[in-house]
Amino acid sequence: MSSPLTRAAALAATALCLVTTVSITSQAGAAACGTSNVALNRPATASSTENGGTPASAAVDGNAGSRWSSQFSDPQWLQVDLGSSQQVCRVSLAWEGAYGKAFQVQVSDTAAANSWRDVYSTTTSTGGTQSLDVSGTGRYLRVLGTQRGTGYGYSLWELGVYATTPDTPGVTPTDPRNPDFGPNVYVYGPGSSQSEMQSRLDSISAQMKTNQFGPQRHAVLFKPGSYNADVNLRFYTQVAGLGLYPDDVNINGHIRVEADWLQQGNDPNNLGNATQNFWRGAENLSVTLPANQIERWAVSQATAYRRMHLRGQAHLWNGYDGWASGGLIVDSKIDGTVISGSQQQFLTRNSNLVNGWSGSVWNMVFAGTQGAPVDNFPNPSHTTVDTSPVTREKPYLYFDNSGEYRVFIPALRQNSRGTSWENGNPGSSVSLADFFIVKPGTPAATINAALQQGKHLLLTPGIHQLDDTIRVTRPNTVVLGLGLATLTPTTGKAALTTSDVDGVKLAGFLVDAGVQNSPVLLEIGDSTANSHASNPTSLHDVYLRVGGSQAGKATVSMRVNSRNTIIDHTWVWRADHGEGVSWTANPGQNGVVVNGDNVIAYGLFVEHYQQHNLIWNGNGGRVYLYQNELPYDPPNQAAWMNGSKRGWAGYKVADNVTTHDAFGVGVYAFNQADPSIVTDNGFEAPNRSGVRFRHLVTVSLGGVGTIANVINGVGGVANTANQVRYLVNYP
Repeated sequence: MSSPLTRAAALAATALCLVTTVSITSQAGAAACGTSNVALNRPATASSTENGGTPASAAVDGNAGSRWSSQFSDPQWLQVDLGSSQQVCRVSLAWEGAYGKAFQVQVSDTAAANSWRDVYSTTTSTGGTQSLDVSGTGRYLRVLGTQRGTGYGYSLWELGVYATTPDTPGVTPTDPRNPDFGPNVYVYGPGSSQSEMQSRLDSISAQMKTNQFGPQRHAVLFKPGSYNADVNLRFYTQVAGLGLYPDDVNINGHIRVEADWLQQGNDPNNLGNATQNFWRGAENLSVTLPANQIERWAVSQATAYRRMHLRGQAHLWNGYDGWASGGLIVDSKIDGTVISGSQQQFLTRNSNLVNGWSGSVWNMVFAGTQGAPVDNFPNPSHTTVDTSPVTREKPYLYFDNSGEYRVFIPALRQNSRGTSWENGNPGSSVSLADFFIVKPGTPAATINAALQQGKHLLLTPGIHQLDDTIRVTRPNTVVLGLGLATLTPTTGKAALTTSDVDGVKLAGFLVDAGVQNSPVLLEIGDSTANSHASNPTSLHDVYLRVGGSQAGKATVSMRVNSRNTIIDHTWVWRADHGEGVSWTANPGQNGVVVNGDNVIAYGLFVEHYQQHNLIWNGNGGRVYLYQNELPYDPPNQAAWMNGSKRGWAGYKVADNVTTHDAFGVGVYAFNQADPSIVTDNGFEAPNRSGVRFRHLVTVSLGGVGTIANVINGVGGVANTANQVRYLVNYP
C-alpha cells in the first residue's frame, strides 16, 4: 500500500485535470430544490477508511481540505444519516483524484441491507465536482462505488445533499431592519416618550403582579441609549437591552423584583414571601441606582439576572423576614455588595462581585466568580469553585449600528473566570434575516418547514400550542425565546427534540405539559454515541412545568442524550399549587434524566416528581448547585416506596457510573399530605472514588416529613428535631 505522501504526489497531476463540473439530470424537479446542505455535520459511516486521517465524517464537515477515502478495493460506500426523511433533489460530489468511475446514489428509510433505492447511477464518471439532480425520499443517503477510476480507493472531499423546500404556507422571510415581533414585544429607543414607556412598564407590572399561571407574556426591549425608568418586574416578563454590551443600555432607576404579594405564615398582612416569584428575567442591561438606594431582587426559581451591570448594591430578599428560595446571577458585574439575606440557595456563575457577597442560609454556590467569598461549609454555607470548566453564555438579540437586528452567540469558554464581556466579547453574530419568527398559532408543520430550510427560530411571547414536535435536526441551530414564550404540546408528543448534532442553542422559553401525557417533553439528542466536546449543545434559561396552568402530564420532563451538553440554568417543576394539581391529576415520574457522558449543569433546580427527580446515567457529569424538593403530595408511605426502600432519592447517580462530580447540592422534604412519611436517602450514588459530592444538605422544611440519611445511609436524619443536616464531602 502506498504511503499518503507517495499517493498524494501520484495523484496531483491527475487531480488538476479532473476538477470539472458535471451537471447530470436524472429526473425533473430541481427548480424547487433548497440551498441548505442537509448532510452537513450529520452522522456519516463508511465501508472502510484508508487511514485514521480520512474518516467518513470528513466528507460532510464542510471543510474542503479534509476528505474521506476508502481502502483500495471494490465495492465501497459512504453513508449519511440525514436525521429525518428528506425529499432529496440534488447531490453534490467533490471527488479527490481517486474517484468513482461507476457508482450509484441511493436512499433508504432504514439503512437496512435490502432497503436501498437508486436515485442515480453511472458507469462513465470522470470525477471532479459533480452536481447531480435526483429525486427520491429517505432518511439515509449512500454513495455506492462499484468501480474505481484509479488504482487507489474512493476519495471525496465533500458530499452535499439538498432537499426540496416544503411548500408550506407561512414560512415568511424576516426583515432584519423592521421585524414583526407581534403585539407582546415593546421596543424603546432613545427618542421614545419616557412617560409612555413608564406607563407601559407600570401597566405590565400591574397585570402580572399575581398572574402566576395566566397566558399573558411580555418582553420589553431597549435600544442602545440611556433611559429613566422604574421596572417592577413581575411574572412572565423579560426586560433586555439591545446593545452588544450591557453598558450600551443604561437604566437610571431600577430593575427590581419585590416580595410584596404572597402571604407568609399565618399573618395575612405579612406579604414578604418571595418563594413564588418565578418566571422572569433581566438581561444585557446596566442599571444606575438613585443615590443611597439598593436594588431589590427578591426571587426564587426560574429567574435570571444575566449579563447585567448593576451600579449599586443588591438585596436578594424582602429585607426583613421574608423567605426566598433560589435564583441566578450570571455573566454580571455588581459594583456594590450582594446581600443574600434569607435566600436559601443561589448560584452565581462567571460574574464580578466588585464589593463581595454577604450572607448564606443552606447553600450559596459560586463558580468562576471574581469577588466570591472563601469556600466554606456549612457555616457559612459557601461553595466556591475558582473556575467554570466549560461555559457558553446565552445567545441574545441586539440592534447594530447599521439599524439591523442580529443575534449574538457568545463563544465557548474553558476554565473561565469572570464575565464574558468585560475584556472583549468573543463570539459570532447572525442576522435576524436567518431567523423565522414564530408567533402563537403558527403550526408545528410550518415551524419544522422553516427549520428544514435552515432557519433559526425566534419564539415570540405567548402560548404556542403544538400538535406536533418541533424537530431541530441541523447543527448550530438557535431557538431563542422572548418574554418566556411557552410551548405546550396538545397531542401527547414532545414539545421539542434535537438530533445528536453539534452546537444547538436553546434559550429563554418554558415548556408546559399538556393534558394528554407526553412520554418526554424535551429531548436533547437521539443517541449518546458522538462527542460534542468542541461544540456542545447548550440550554439557557429553559424551564419545564407539569401542572399549575392545567392538569399537565409528562412521564419525563427533560431527557439529555447528547454528550457534552451544557445545562445553563433550568427549573424543572411538577407543580405543587395552581390548577390541575394532585398526586393523580398531574403525574410526573422523573424531572431530568441524563444519559449522555460529560454533561455539565450549572443551576439545576428540579422539584416534586413522583420517583427520582434526577437520574444521572452518564459518566463524567458535573453539577454546580442542585436544588430539589421532594413531592409534597404522596398520600401515604405506601405510595412513596421504591421497592423495599422508603421513597425515592431526589438525586440518583446510576450504579454503573464511575465518574461524577457535584458541588453544592440540596434535597428538601415537606410531606404536607402525610407528615409521617420517611425518605431513606436524599441522595443515592455508587460508593467509589470517582463519584464525588462536595457540600451536601438535606432539610425537613418546618419539620414536616423525614429524610433518614443525607446519602447512602450516612449523614444523619433531618426531621422535626433536627431540621437541617449537612455533609461536607462524600465519600
